[in-house]
Amino acid sequence: MEEIGEPTNAGAIAEKSGLDRKEVDKAMTKLKKEAKISSPVRCKWEIVK
Repeated sequence: MEEIGEPTNAGAIAEKSGLDRKEVDKAMTKLKKEAKISSPVRCKWEIVK
C-alpha cells in the first residue's frame, strides 16, 4: 500500500505483489481487525498513520 501511495483495493495489491488474491484478502482481514488499515473510500484501503 505504501508503494502505491493512495488508497487501494486487494486486487491491485495482489497484482502488484504477485501474491494470490485470497492470501491478500486474509492479510487485509487481519489488518482490519488490528486497526492497522482503514477504508477512506468504499472498497479501498490505506495504512492507518
